Amino acid sequence: GVVVTATGKEATSAAQEPPANTAPVERGELSAMVSLDGTLTYRARSDGSPYSAINQAGGTYTELPDAGDKVDCGDVFYRVDDDPVLLLCGTVPAYRDLHIGDEGNDVRQLNRNLHELGYDTDADDNDFTSKTEKALEKLQHDKGFDETGALDIDDAVFLPKSARISKVTAELGGSAQPGAVVAQATSDTLEVQVDLEASQQGEVKKGDRAQITLPGNKSVTGKVERLGRVAQAPAGQDDTVGAATIPAYISLDKPKQASGLDQAPVQVDITTKGVKSALSVPVTALVGKSGGGFAVEVVRDGGLGELVAVELGLFDTSDGRVEVEGD
Repeated sequence: GVVVTATGKEATSAAQEPPANTAPVERGELSAMVSLDGTLTYRARSDGSPYSAINQAGGTYTELPDAGDKVDCGDVFYRVDDDPVLLLCGTVPAYRDLHIGDEGNDVRQLNRNLHELGYDTDADDNDFTSKTEKALEKLQHDKGFDETGALDIDDAVFLPKSARISKVTAELGGSAQPGAVVAQATSDTLEVQVDLEASQQGEVKKGDRAQITLPGNKSVTGKVERLGRVAQAPAGQDDTVGAATIPAYISLDKPKQASGLDQAPVQVDITTKGVKSALSVPVTALVGKSGGGFAVEVVRDGGLGELVAVELGLFDTSDGRVEVEGD
């Protein structure tokens, strides 16, 4: 079939001459998209904020990382009075000294670190055993600690994963105070953050596919990894429901394709819906019916036009087409 596309004049139920502007009715795949401006950045906490590394050692900062440095789990993070402070991975912050006979979730994450660093412990054991003590002594030997077989509260900082330093808040030569933030950190994995307006929050779902256009017009693919839970009003606007946005975070299928970029502006197209086999016409072919509803003018054999009532389905904004059902 062929449909007439609108030219600004009122459509009629029949045409004496073949219309000049026509387009084919097509069957195929359609998709709906939400297009947004986004920011390429490094993945952090679920709300997008960085992790805080809390120091527990007292003395003077004698070595600190630089912003942009990567610190792996098991590496020396910084030094106080020239004594090393390790970065270990885990969600339980250091809150006590650990030694043989202790048990708990903090002991389990210590055992997991020792195991993953190649020392002989049971990764899921929540008891500080003689195996933990011997493994810890080996780690202490390798990292320049006194080989005590115990982990003092000021020996390590725990963060959920290997860290990329986003900001150093301590000063070299400054006073190290227990409980003070020494640095802020993110993961070393890139992701994209976009802000969804109220009209878009019901459309975008976790798992939706996305295409990201990087600076230089390079395209990469990804998917919606998570959605924020707290709405925020843009800076400078009234705190109203209409102005509030919710952040969405998009993981990249191949993060290395975007390496070297941070806080870069990007264009994001999120595919929110799709139909594999839809009958569609250009949006410009739609004609409003008196009394409501829509129709398209179909060109029949002999060049005569006939208005056919249609029910509208999915709008494909990228191709300017709309799904239709009708005779």
